[in-house]
Amino acid sequence: MPDTAVPDPAGPHSAGPDPVGIESVLVANRGEIARRVIATARRLGVRAVAVYSEADAELPYVREADEAVLIGPPPPARSYLDAAAILRAARDTGARAVHPGYGFLSENAGFARQVTEAGLTWVGPSASAIEQMGDKINARNLMAAAGVPVAEGTTEPVRDLEAALAAAALIGYPVMVKAAAGGGGIGMSAAAGPEQLAAAFETARSRAERFFGSPAILLERYVAPARHVEVQILGLADGRVLALGERDCSVQRRHQKVAEETPSPGVGSGLRARMLEAAVRAGETVGYQGAGTVEFLVDARTGEFTFLEMNTRLQVEHPVTEMVTGVDLVEQQLRIAAGGGVSFDPAAVTATGHAIELRVYAEDPSRFLPSPGTIAAWEEPAGQGVRVDAGYTAGNQVTPFYDPLLAKLCVWGPDRDEALRRAREAVASFVITGLKTNLPFHADLLDSGEFSDGSYDTQVISRLRP
Repeated sequence: MPDTAVPDPAGPHSAGPDPVGIESVLVANRGEIARRVIATARRLGVRAVAVYSEADAELPYVREADEAVLIGPPPPARSYLDAAAILRAARDTGARAVHPGYGFLSENAGFARQVTEAGLTWVGPSASAIEQMGDKINARNLMAAAGVPVAEGTTEPVRDLEAALAAAALIGYPVMVKAAAGGGGIGMSAAAGPEQLAAAFETARSRAERFFGSPAILLERYVAPARHVEVQILGLADGRVLALGERDCSVQRRHQKVAEETPSPGVGSGLRARMLEAAVRAGETVGYQGAGTVEFLVDARTGEFTFLEMNTRLQVEHPVTEMVTGVDLVEQQLRIAAGGGVSFDPAAVTATGHAIELRVYAEDPSRFLPSPGTIAAWEEPAGQGVRVDAGYTAGNQVTPFYDPLLAKLCVWGPDRDEALRRAREAVASFVITGLKTNLPFHADLLDSGEFSDGSYDTQVISRLRP
């Protein structure tokens, strides 16, 4: 097979008739994921429409689209979260489909409904599936009923401290406190006893209300040491659900992922088979269509795994799955949304080699605080097995309005040792000046003993940056 299995995400615009059943697509997102979707759309001969805020006018994805529409000022609520402005842009440009990317409105069931009610094709799962999996408590209950392993926890929203203390006493300390709605690790924390629970509960409740509009809280048994492992699923138009392998996402700061790899060095063949089967069952339970991810927590001591949540969209870390399978997940999203078949044989897809993704952020490499500014120089690494999905280039300004993700540095190798070697070389040759980035952190991570030997867990960053 070729050294890099994934179709070139920056491949040429293909001529000829539309091969996927969608003539034009509006990408309701920004930065690297908008650029990623636009690249595949243009490769397939699908007209790509971008939307952008005033802060993003000079970003690469805007000029690479076939057409771009200004939708508002920098604050997300007045641009990328403005459903009316996005639908207006689709109408004015004649776009026939909407791809939401990740974040922003990608898991908003109401927006999905608005898109379909406007007569457009929604490139994602049904609004019903988004709703069912968007509430963590409802999702846990559905999964438990379907036979998917679920950690001991609350089956109804916990709305006050008294109820939280009673629930924690039944579950047993330590417990994890998290918002029942939303995600991203916002407000999530562990509590070792009643005093810690009181503080964690109040913090989680206030942040849940502020970010997600719901103060409902979920309590679960806390597992440590643990690995965060997810399975990529693809729900086909004919109702079948495929599992395209797992990704290890245990390298996290503030419960947010920083690096991912596939296959997971902490998952053996038996555990892998059980997790993939559980993920397929999860997708089948909600009639899932399109690309999605089922996330699990793996007890590093016992090897037991439990359901965490389901992300009803394309994941940030999807490139590593593409690199080992050769399957362009964005292309399959478009094909499935149009009601057609995928471009590969579901019975024959296999994973080859090892892939690692490193998220390159504009942030301090020690404290992980955002570092906005203007990029003075930008030189991407290249070479065998190297792929960079970037949202910026030299001269672009990184503003404080959005997540500071600059690029995803992805490498593939025939085995993990070679992937690690290539990753170290790629990090060393990636030049970004004018602002701080976390590239020095990635260099330290790749050189650390526990990442190198694959024995790391979700607390690896706290040990590297105590």
